Amino acid sequence: MKNFLASILEKMLEWLKTPSPQGGGFELGKQEILSTHPQKPFENPADEKPQDLVEEEESSDIAQEPPHKTKEALAKVTKKGKNPVVPYVEIPGRDLMDMMEVPFLALSKDRKSPILYESKDGTRKVKVSRHTGHYLASIYDWDIVLFVASKMQRIINEMSDIPPRTMVVPRHELLKAIHRTNGKKTDKDLESSLSRLQLTGIETTIRNEDYKYKAGFGFLDSWGYTKREDVKEISITLSQWLYDGICAKGSLLKVEPSYFDLTSGLKRFLYRTARKHAGENKKGWWFTTEDLYKKSGSEGSLKLFKSRLKKIVLESKIPDYYMEWIEENGKEKVLFKKYNFQDNIQELDRLAEECTKKQQNNNDFNKLNESNQ
Repeated sequence: MKNFLASILEKMLEWLKTPSPQGGGFELGKQEILSTHPQKPFENPADEKPQDLVEEEESSDIAQEPPHKTKEALAKVTKKGKNPVVPYVEIPGRDLMDMMEVPFLALSKDRKSPILYESKDGTRKVKVSRHTGHYLASIYDWDIVLFVASKMQRIINEMSDIPPRTMVVPRHELLKAIHRTNGKKTDKDLESSLSRLQLTGIETTIRNEDYKYKAGFGFLDSWGYTKREDVKEISITLSQWLYDGICAKGSLLKVEPSYFDLTSGLKRFLYRTARKHAGENKKGWWFTTEDLYKKSGSEGSLKLFKSRLKKIVLESKIPDYYMEWIEENGKEKVLFKKYNFQDNIQELDRLAEECTKKQQNNNDFNKLNESNQ
């Protein structure tokens, strides 16, 4: 914080020394503006709607393409049996809110131990286990589902139709959407990710209170390459549980594309937590470090988790959201708040005004000293 303010003051001093034909002012790059620290609230806004309800209306809206482009794209849709091949239009990924609330995914790529979670009231239970010879499905493997979910929502929104459980997607479109390069290693990694999503076993009460879905289902029922020779396509069949969740009204949230560039599993978890709970809430949302530890499903110790968490929070480098480390009343908390460009401009204006006053006071003091000599 001190370094940030020092850099701001330094830029303001440079601005004061350089007259502008437009009456003064300075410019900062977008990244610097977004680094301005917001005011921190002392408690969560309990009187407001939960974030999943606040954002339900927004989550059902997809990025709109120009009408003529949408019609052209839909005109090219071809059906092979019950599996539509949806033409590629670059749209944000979609994440499932249920999956952002509790730990279903490993934060590392090589986790073998199961994930066990139970909410405080005992109503939400999750057990995720691996298939022999495979690791648990990770938060990196989940990128594939984010892409498929965006395709399915496009069918719902633009075609007014119910998407099938089996989606056929061109491999190059999938790789482009989740920011992965092409190559032999990428093919191998992609196939491994699909296998882990299929072979990871899930037992949960979430959307399964009456045990409609039998224990042990995976995220995918099956996957494989199609016989098409001119374009490499992948046929992906979601499990009924995951499919029903994606198709439920208001169940999906947009994902910032730069999310796919995050290489830290913990950063990805923090972004998904911020996206789900803080959302567009101007007051933000906070969690204790113990709650975040439980929600993450981390297999390390709480002490190690806190150490890594604090380092990432102080850096505050996740898409769209600012994070702040708070210590009060013997508790450690993390505040999540969405960047607000207008608020940052107002804060910079305030700092500029303070800096101008201080500079004027220094000038007056120097003049007084000169007159007394």
